[in-house]
Amino acid sequence: MIKQFWASRRGNFAIATAVAMVPIMIALAGSINLIGTSNDAAQLQNSLDAAGLAIGTKYQPGMTANDVRQLGQTFFAANMSVADAQEYSGSLAALQAGASGDPRGYFISLSSSISRPSFVSGMPAWQATRSASVKIKPGAQACVLALDQHAGAAVNLQGSTNVAMTGCVIAANSDAADSVNRGGSAVLSAGCVSTVGGTQGLTPPSAALSCGAPHENQYASFDPLADVVPPAYTLCLPVPNGRTVTLSPGTYCDTTLSGKITLNPGTYILRNVTIKPGGNGSLSGQGVTIFLMENSQLYINANETVNLSPPTSGPYAGITIFQAHGNTQALTLNGGSGSLVSGFIYAPDAAITYAGNSDMSAQGSCLRLVGDTVAMTGNSAVKSDCTAELGNREMYAGRMITLAR
Repeated sequence: MIKQFWASRRGNFAIATAVAMVPIMIALAGSINLIGTSNDAAQLQNSLDAAGLAIGTKYQPGMTANDVRQLGQTFFAANMSVADAQEYSGSLAALQAGASGDPRGYFISLSSSISRPSFVSGMPAWQATRSASVKIKPGAQACVLALDQHAGAAVNLQGSTNVAMTGCVIAANSDAADSVNRGGSAVLSAGCVSTVGGTQGLTPPSAALSCGAPHENQYASFDPLADVVPPAYTLCLPVPNGRTVTLSPGTYCDTTLSGKITLNPGTYILRNVTIKPGGNGSLSGQGVTIFLMENSQLYINANETVNLSPPTSGPYAGITIFQAHGNTQALTLNGGSGSLVSGFIYAPDAAITYAGNSDMSAQGSCLRLVGDTVAMTGNSAVKSDCTAELGNREMYAGRMITLAR
C-alpha cells in the first residue's frame, strides 16, 4: 500500500500540495498579523494625536511630568472604544507623556505601544509602537492677564479710565460671559483682547482694537511666571526707625513699612510685612524685586508716590513685585502725581487694582499686570516693546496648537 501510495501520482500531488501549503499558510498568517497590527497602530496613533491636542489646550508651564501624563491618560483612554479596550486588554503599554520648552513654545510628547498575539500559536507577538508630538505656540504680546478661570469682569476697566496699550493684548482665562468688561466712561485702545469667555462693553468708540473685534472663546493664556521660584529665606533684618528709611536687600519680617521708603537695588523677601506709605509717603526703588510672602501686602494710595523698576538681568529679571501663590491679600497700586511703575506685577491668587494717572502714562511704561483678577481705574499707557527693560522676559495671550511630525 505504501509503495503504491508513493508511486501514485495522486499521492505525490497530495504530498506536494501539503508541502506547498506550509509557506502559503505562513504567509497568510503573516498577512493577518500585519493587517491586524496596522489597524492597532492606526488606532493607537489617532488616540495619541487626540490626547496630545487635548493636553495642548490645558497645559500650563507649572505642571509636573506626572500632571501631564495623567491629563494625557484621561484623553487617551477616552479615545479608545470599549471594544478596543477589551481587545487590547493586557497588551496596551502605559502611556508615556512629557513636556519641554519655554514661553516661546512648548512641546508635548506622548508614546505607547500595542502587542498583538501572533495568528500562529507559539510565534512571537507582533508589536506596534507609536508616538505623537504637539507644539504649543503662544499668541501675541500681552500686557494684562487675569488668571481666574471663572470670574466675571476678571479684567475690569471702570470709571474715567483711559488705557492705551498700543500693540499689546489684554487677556483673561475666565470663561465668564463678561470676563473682560469695560464700563462707565472708560476708554480703551489696545492691540486686541483675548479671552476664554466673552466680553462686555468693548465696542467703538469706547474701545479701539487693532484686531477689530475682541477674540472670544480662545484657549487660555500661559502664566508667564509659573516657573519662578522665590528665593530662600534669610535672617530677618531690622528696620530703621523714622518715617524716612532706606533698606538694603534681604528678608524683612512681621512689620509695617510706612513713610518715605527707599529700596537699594536687589531682592527683597517680605514675610508678614505690610507696605503702606501713608499720607504723602512714597515707595521707590530701581532694579528691585519685591517678594510678598506669608500674607504680606502692598497698598499704595492716591496721595502717595510709587516709583519702581525691575532688574534687567539675573533670575528675577523683569519682575518688580511677586506675590506668592496662596497669598490672597489684595494688591493696590494707586500712585499719585510723579509715580511710575514698570516690570511684572504678579499676584496669581489675588486681586490687583491699578490706577495710573497722567504722569504715570506720559511716556508709557513697560508694565505687565498678572493677577487672579485685574481692575484698572485710572489713566495709563503701556508699551509693548520692552525686551531690554524686562530682561527678555515676555508674556503672551492665547495659544496655537499643532501636531508636529
